[in-house]
Amino acid sequence: MSIPEIRQTTEHKMHQSVESFKQGLTRIRTGRANPQLLDTVHVDYYGSMLPLSQVANLSLLDARTIGVAPWEKGMGAKIEKAIRESDLGLNPSSQGDLIRVPMPAMTEERRKELTKVVRNEGESAKIAIRNLRRDANEAVKKLVKDKLASEDDERRAHDDVQKLTDRVINEVDRLVAAKEQDIMEV
Repeated sequence: MSIPEIRQTTEHKMHQSVESFKQGLTRIRTGRANPQLLDTVHVDYYGSMLPLSQVANLSLLDARTIGVAPWEKGMGAKIEKAIRESDLGLNPSSQGDLIRVPMPAMTEERRKELTKVVRNEGESAKIAIRNLRRDANEAVKKLVKDKLASEDDERRAHDDVQKLTDRVINEVDRLVAAKEQDIMEV
C-alpha cells in the first residue's frame, strides 16, 4: 500500500465515522418532531420484528406531531404498542387509520441531559477519528521501516493526515454545536 492509498483509505473511513455520527444524532430527540426518531422502533409483523418504516408510512403532520399510517388494517394496535414500549417516552393515539405521535415538550433538565449525550457521542466520534489517524501513521511508519518510503515522505504524510484529522474533528464539533443549539431551542 502506498502513502496516497493510505491517505485515501483513512479519509474514506473518517468520513464514514462522521456519517455514522450524523445518523446517531438524528436519533437524539429535539423539541421538533422527526420521523427518523422512530427508526429504532420495531414491530411484531407475523412473528418477525420489522422496523416501523417497513410496515407503515411515516410523515410529519405538524412541527410537533408524527403521523404513522399502517399499510395493513390490523397493524394499528401493534404499532401503537411498539411505540409505547420503546424507550422514547412517546404516547401515540389512534384516529381511525392514522396514528398520531405527539412530541411532548422537553423540560430544561431533559434538554441539558440531551446536550450531555450529544457531547459524549461527539467525543466518541472524535476518538474513532483519532484512532484512524494513529492507524494511518503506523502504516506510513511501516512503509519507511520497509524502505518503501523516505523519512521526508513520512513527515509529509503525517502532516497531511493531521490536517485531515483536524478538518474532520472540526466538522464533528460543528455538528455537536448545531445539535446542542437545536436541543436548547424552546
